[in-house]
Amino acid sequence: MKNSIKILAGLIAVGFVSCEPEFENSVEDQGFYDSGSADFSRFVAVGNSLTAGFADNALYITGQENSYPNIMAGQFSFVGGGEFTQPLMNDNLGGLLLNGTQITGNRLVLAADANGTPLGPVELEGMPTTEITTSATGPFNNMGVPGAKSFHLVAPGYGNVAGVASGAANPYFARFATSANATVIGDAVTLNPSFFTLWIGNNDILSYATSGGIGVDQTGNLDPATYGPNDITDPNVFASVYSQQVDALSASASGGVLVNIPDVTSIPYFTTVPVQSIPLDAATAAAVNAEFELFNTQVLPGLVGAGLLSEEEANQRMINFVAGANFPILTDDDLLDLSPILQGPPFNLPAELAQLLGQIRQATNDDLIVLPASSVLGTTPDPSNPLGVIGVSIPLSDQFVLTDTEQFRVANASAAYNLTIQSLAGANDLAFVDARAALEQVAEVGVPYDAGLLTDTFVTGGAFSLDGVHPTPRGYAYTANLMIQAINAKYGATIPQVNIGNYGTVTLTNN
Repeated sequence: MKNSIKILAGLIAVGFVSCEPEFENSVEDQGFYDSGSADFSRFVAVGNSLTAGFADNALYITGQENSYPNIMAGQFSFVGGGEFTQPLMNDNLGGLLLNGTQITGNRLVLAADANGTPLGPVELEGMPTTEITTSATGPFNNMGVPGAKSFHLVAPGYGNVAGVASGAANPYFARFATSANATVIGDAVTLNPSFFTLWIGNNDILSYATSGGIGVDQTGNLDPATYGPNDITDPNVFASVYSQQVDALSASASGGVLVNIPDVTSIPYFTTVPVQSIPLDAATAAAVNAEFELFNTQVLPGLVGAGLLSEEEANQRMINFVAGANFPILTDDDLLDLSPILQGPPFNLPAELAQLLGQIRQATNDDLIVLPASSVLGTTPDPSNPLGVIGVSIPLSDQFVLTDTEQFRVANASAAYNLTIQSLAGANDLAFVDARAALEQVAEVGVPYDAGLLTDTFVTGGAFSLDGVHPTPRGYAYTANLMIQAINAKYGATIPQVNIGNYGTVTLTNN
């Protein structure tokens, strides 16, 4: 049965001023809102940190209140939507405690100098009060679990607090799992959702990317129990567990929304730090080049002559600095490790130097430098050695760089996941949101609203929070609108969108 609710314009105006964000769709223009063929009385959202409302590198009350499912639920209330509950944290600090010991960091805020000039994101001071051994009282409609990968949603014990310390369980799910052996999808299904959203799979590649590719691409390995925390999930594993989740959620639902995986390498975490980030004057550049002259003119040609390196790879490993902005030197673990060769004849280099040069090269425009690298590039880690500069004479660690080879692995897995998601949306007659295309628009041209423009520029663009990965409230509001648009188109509903300009973004104090 269609759920049609007429709303008087005068009453709506009063309600908006007092408590609700302004709608994009005018009541006067539309006259009424309608649920179409969908039933929103028991809306359940399943996913990871993006669903939970994670922002600024933490989960905290304000972020949860501005999660896209909570925003959507507010709009569903105009077409018969029911109560929407979330496992709210105890405070706005965002850290978690395990038996009184803090195990996750507080949220990030912008520090400022005495003149109010932002200095950069820092962790908010204070002792959090969210103890994971004290269960939050459910059930909860928001089943977003920060850190969850696709296969975690069907893993028994993922919310067992006894496994948190060893990494076998998730501390966020441990707060509200119905039992030690519960699964995320099982707990979600017990609510008998009348409508659902499912957005999962980002973490199946994101942790590999944000760690600079230090994990393993597990494509071809069908046993996720053997995966490391930063590994890429095999696409067949993803397809299998994702299909199970769609089937389980669809069993009682009038409909739902499936969301694909954005290009994770286009978020500010990977696009903020320029790859040419080492400024040198001519004298310093010449001095650094002198340090690498032997490596460039004798070692590399010698390896080519011995048939151990191709001319192309030797050129790739050449180090050359110039006056102006330079590419940093870095360690690339996809390169052949030359250190054992360099320690032997005819080179006979000391072990420490051989290890330094074994997988070294200079960055190129194809590399992505991750956001945390901004705090180490150009620094001297050893005060007694002022010439030991990271990115110049000390290679930038592999964890701070996502190489083009690593980006290729991420892209392949993401494409496979997205094919599964879109195929299952069609096969199950569900709404589909192309989050990948939406993020491309934010990154390339921006999304206009009122007199503003939502972009992916770090801190000032409005879309992303201070961790460079998760949205701001405004970014989550934009996401909610994408979902509502897809629902209206698929189910013949007329659910109003929100005005994203009425939602907050990064501020100096981030209150």
